[in-house]
Amino acid sequence: MAAAPHLRRSDSAQGEFSPLKRFVIAKKKISDVFEQLLNYVKETSEFVEETCANKALVNIASQDQKLEIQAYADKLAVIKDVLARRHMKVAFFGRTSNGKSTVVNAMLRDRVLPSGIGHTTNCFLSVEGTDEDKAYLKTEGSDEEKSIKTVNQLAHALHMDESLDAGCLVRVFWPKAKCALLRDDLVLVDSPGTDVTTQLDSWIDKFCLDADVFVLVANSESTLMNTVFNVYFSVVNSWLLSHIWLFRLEKHFFHKVNERLSKPNIFILNNRWDASANEPEYMEDVRKQHTDRCVNFLVEELKVVDRDQAPDRIFFVSAKEVLNSRMQRAQGMPEAGGALAEGFHERLKEFQCFERRFEECISQSAVKTKFEQHTIRAKQITEKVKSIMDAINIEAAEKR
Repeated sequence: MAAAPHLRRSDSAQGEFSPLKRFVIAKKKISDVFEQLLNYVKETSEFVEETCANKALVNIASQDQKLEIQAYADKLAVIKDVLARRHMKVAFFGRTSNGKSTVVNAMLRDRVLPSGIGHTTNCFLSVEGTDEDKAYLKTEGSDEEKSIKTVNQLAHALHMDESLDAGCLVRVFWPKAKCALLRDDLVLVDSPGTDVTTQLDSWIDKFCLDADVFVLVANSESTLMNTVFNVYFSVVNSWLLSHIWLFRLEKHFFHKVNERLSKPNIFILNNRWDASANEPEYMEDVRKQHTDRCVNFLVEELKVVDRDQAPDRIFFVSAKEVLNSRMQRAQGMPEAGGALAEGFHERLKEFQCFERRFEECISQSAVKTKFEQHTIRAKQITEKVKSIMDAINIEAAEKR
């Protein structure tokens, strides 16, 4: 058996392998198969049409057979076009100001989306690659390409467009040459906070049904502060407080997602974990509380993974630290330069671990969900066309 092709990570300078390439390779292979199948069915359609038109071959092929094969050719052409547009999709959710946009930027290794103090995402933002050398955006219902040169321009454009609300989608197209992750047919979708709307059902129908992975971004800093407060003042059990207050809306949203999708792939990022460096004596207790709560949510409530798998879906990170260090490295500066909290390298490794697990999960899921049904349909069409051609062949043999 031939060895599997090496799959290099998007950041190939690190010499690692990229699970995302599996989707790219699978998409090319299945597209080639559909191209060949479409050509075969078109040739068959032409043959049947010529047979029907040939008076010397009367009753060999029927008009119904001709129309049926033409319909199959049309269906294959539609599927082929759909496959060309297929991509992997990850959607980020969480409360306002939990750092969703910063997580996206850290993964993209650049400040693509507006984030930070003074900015909150007020609509859905998808980021996908473009082969062009300039970034641009498209608003919902418009094909106009609005040029954006900087993040500040993007933030200004979103702020000034009064037609945008929480249920709108703005598509941001970023040059693939500037961001390696976007070269692998991956689309990242940032969202408004789950606390800004009561229209969760419409959000799910519109933006989530074709998502391969969901990332819940939680604010671990809030629970850390709750823990410190409760240790000093013994007001209420910190786990109970954080369980009820911090996670309620996020849980409600993902329960709704779980009702629509069969066992969605969910990762939980406890962001702003660098705050734990300021309270090291409470760090392990808080981490255990977070982990227990997240495991119970994934295993007992949603039932999307088993208890052994759940820890591989839960991470403690500081997206802002990762973004800053990666941008410094891109500029030729030390990635650990500047004022970083103690434990930075451990948090960086954990973010990298999240990325690897995420890439493995989304590539496997997308290959199955994006291609499996089309493959089954193609097999059915092939069998139908073969059946028609067998019938024509039998009819022709009887006429000899």
